[in-house]
Amino acid sequence: MSQESEHGKWTVSSSDESTEENDDNAEEPSTSSLSHSGHGKTSGSQYPCSEARKVGHKRKASPVKFNDTSFPTGISPAEIQRTSQEGLGWCLSSSDEEPESEGQPQHAQKEAVKEEKYSAPKMQPSCRFEDNELPVSQKPEKHYKVASESQDTWDLLNGGNPFRFFVTKVKGIKSKYNSGALHIKGKWLIPTETVKKPLLIVHGEKRESKAELHSQARPYENVRLCQAKLDIAFGTHHTKMMLLLYEEGLRVVIHTSNLIDDDWNQKTQGIWLSPLYPQLPPGTTGSAGESVTNFKSDLIHYLMSYNSPTLKEWADIIQGHDLSETRVYLLGSTPGRYQGNQKEKWGHLRLRKLLKQYTSAIPAQESWPVIGQFSSIGSMGADQSKWLCSEFRESLVMLGSSVKTLAKPDVPIHLIYPTVDNVRQSLEGYPAGGSLPYSIQTAQKQLWLHSYFHKWSAETSGRSHAMPHIKTYMRPSPDFQKIAWFLVTSANLSKAAWGALEKNGTQLMIRSYELGVLFLPSAFVSS
Repeated sequence: MSQESEHGKWTVSSSDESTEENDDNAEEPSTSSLSHSGHGKTSGSQYPCSEARKVGHKRKASPVKFNDTSFPTGISPAEIQRTSQEGLGWCLSSSDEEPESEGQPQHAQKEAVKEEKYSAPKMQPSCRFEDNELPVSQKPEKHYKVASESQDTWDLLNGGNPFRFFVTKVKGIKSKYNSGALHIKGKWLIPTETVKKPLLIVHGEKRESKAELHSQARPYENVRLCQAKLDIAFGTHHTKMMLLLYEEGLRVVIHTSNLIDDDWNQKTQGIWLSPLYPQLPPGTTGSAGESVTNFKSDLIHYLMSYNSPTLKEWADIIQGHDLSETRVYLLGSTPGRYQGNQKEKWGHLRLRKLLKQYTSAIPAQESWPVIGQFSSIGSMGADQSKWLCSEFRESLVMLGSSVKTLAKPDVPIHLIYPTVDNVRQSLEGYPAGGSLPYSIQTAQKQLWLHSYFHKWSAETSGRSHAMPHIKTYMRPSPDFQKIAWFLVTSANLSKAAWGALEKNGTQLMIRSYELGVLFLPSAFVSS
């Protein structure tokens, strides 16, 4: 169910949208521009990618059907409550509500976010960050303001939707299993002649790939390209973010999907969707519009790290908006070697600093595991002491300022990664492996990692699930009744993404651009 404006549709799925048999025809296989900047369609063969992903792209027009009757997440769709934002096309549907007649407008709910009561926003320039290459359900902690004990604290679709986190719709499964999932209806990336909205694409392509990208963009005078500099070998521009500027305000979207339609069809992806940030009064200066999480200044700092005059323009745009409603912390990585007080600005040391400052120690916290799921694995050394269970774990297990936290080597680490059978039985089949890069050469050098692996999903008969491209990290209690923190990010399990200490720990070296948002309970405490 959705509301449409001149710049496309964002839609939250309802189980009543279509029957299983009609899912393939419910919408066109490709999706709309991520920045709402147009409706042009681009062939998948134009994107530089692996052969496996190209094969998967060919299969997207005829997605495999879901053939298992169990509900994979264990959450009843009836538990998902409806919330919407009036007139903006961000509409949440529940699987147990009455279907509305085709073509009838959706009615705004009383729970609509106050600052977003506008007519459909008119699009201004947009900026997207492109890659060149499921949260669990918990019961609420006592300091959360919720309607009942049965509500799911980390179901970010409930009530007033304070968390603003969504997963993406998966084509080819029953509609009820997509209830509450966010997706984009329409066509794809490049605008048509009738919709010439300014569009900036930030990318990390080099040499032939860069030339090909420029060739593709040349016919569109409203499209600009900005190259992210990658001066350290083996680094990538891996950030996935949209900056969407409307006449009514600004929106930031941080997600795990690449800007290719395959990533929005039959993969598990995550999206954090900001509120619509209003403009500040003219002449406002200083820290006006800052959030309790310093999200505004951190986002500006991240954009300025590109050293790009074009992105400086976007930093100025953000400076002119009120981001005070943000309740998440920004956690990024940028290529470089950082010393002194610069070490804690990026990567896993940035996570360590946030957890030290804004969380508290928990009784028996050594039994609270760290759980990570990701779609790619890098080289971490000859044994776990080289990075995973030393500096990286020290960052992830930090809770409060207690020094004892760093002396807890027995904190469990559970790493979730798909098996060969997971891939084979997925909706895409073996081509889904093209989005799960982990070279055999690297794997054979770190067989010790197998002892930390856990299956990504329960075994099912037939092809019944989407392969993950989402990356999340969390610290739940042993019984999964509470969560100390939750992170959704572009960063996979690698030193290139998170950084590695050098020079006896005095320097942090990061190869890639990454971006994510961190959810901490302290930022969501009711005032």
